[in-house]
Amino acid sequence: MPTVSSEELAAAAGVNSAKLRKDFSYLGSYGTRGVGYDVEYLVYQISRELGLTQDWPVVIVGIGNLGAALANYGGFASRGFRVAALIDADPAMAGKPVAGMPVQHTDDLEKIISENGVSIGVIATPAGAAQQVCDRLVAAGVTSILNFAPTVLSVPEGVDVRKVDLSIELQILAFHEQRKAGEEAAVAEAAAVVVPPVRPAANGRKGPDGDMPAVMPA
Repeated sequence: MPTVSSEELAAAAGVNSAKLRKDFSYLGSYGTRGVGYDVEYLVYQISRELGLTQDWPVVIVGIGNLGAALANYGGFASRGFRVAALIDADPAMAGKPVAGMPVQHTDDLEKIISENGVSIGVIATPAGAAQQVCDRLVAAGVTSILNFAPTVLSVPEGVDVRKVDLSIELQILAFHEQRKAGEEAAVAEAAAVVVPPVRPAANGRKGPDGDMPAVMPA
C-alpha cells in the first residue's frame, strides 16, 4: 500500500508540514506516525471535498475554434467532467461531429440541459452573444458558468461565474517579465558601483582604489 509522509508532501507543496497535517485533519484524514498517509485514500478524500468523485455533465455553447478545442480537451474526463452536449447557433453546424459528438442547435438548449441534468455551462461564444446565452442557461437551471467570452456577464444571486480572460493572463506574465528585467538592471547597476574599473599605473602595483600608485621616492 503506497504511503507518503507529511514532510514529503509539505516539501513538494512548499508549505510547513505541521500546517499540512492540520489542513488534512479537516478532511478527516489522519496519517499514521512513522508510516504517513495512504495515498489512494488521501486522493479520494481530497477529490470528495472538491466535488470530483461524481459525474458532472457539462454543455459547451459556441463551437468555433475555441469551443472545438475545449471539446477535444481530454483533461475534463479525467477530473470527473463529462461533456454532455455541444451547442451552436449556426444551423450549418447542426449535426457536424466535433470530438466525436454531433453539434446541436441552440434552439434545443433548454431541452438538452433538462434531459442531461446539466448544472455547469461553458460559454465560448463571441462577446455579443454571451449574455443572451448566459440568460438562457440560467433560466434552464444552470447554476455555474465558465465564461471564455471577452465580456462580463450579469447573473442573479446563486449563480457562480468564472471568467477566463487569456489577455489578462498574458498581461500578468508581461508584468512579471518587466519586473524581472527591472531587477536585473538594478543588480547590474549596483555591481557597477561596487566594483569600479581598474586603471593601471606606471609601477604595476594596485592601490586601495584600484589605481596603480606611482613609486614613492627613497
